Amino acid sequence: MLNRLFKPRPAQTAGRALYASTVTQARSPGLYAGLGVPDTAEGRFEIYSLHVYLLLERLKEQGEQAGEVAQALFDAYIAALDDALRELGVGDLTVGKRMRKLGEAFYGRIQSYEKALAALPDAGLLEALLARTVYAGVETDQAAALAAYVVAQRGALAARPLEQVCAGDVAWRPA
Repeated sequence: MLNRLFKPRPAQTAGRALYASTVTQARSPGLYAGLGVPDTAEGRFEIYSLHVYLLLERLKEQGEQAGEVAQALFDAYIAALDDALRELGVGDLTVGKRMRKLGEAFYGRIQSYEKALAALPDAGLLEALLARTVYAGVETDQAAALAAYVVAQRGALAARPLEQVCAGDVAWRPA
């Protein structure tokens, strides 16, 4: 009986699995070596956030179960950000302020990604957004390649049956 009480809900399990999958994909060497994503705290934040956003977009407005999974994914993402800040030595008094800034940055990215993806097939806005955020302060010509990667990932996620995504099963395309 206690196992049933403390057993995580299926949506929580799925959200955590999706986040773990996101972490694995965001750490793909191809993103850093092949697409030139800066291997910095800021670059990693941007690429993690991008992948989380792609999953949240896939789950958006897909029913109650998808909403619960999306919330669990978001919760796992926020908890991981908090843990990362603490591991970097950010003090307890400062974590809240940093988390607020990261949250504002993430919500700003969501709005920007929605606008850029709505403009597709014209990838100009998406390329400019990626150049400004992912490649901030780095001279590169990789924004178009990363934009193509984002569009391909988005298509692969859209093609994945919702039941599989809601079960925490997602297959990312290679970077």
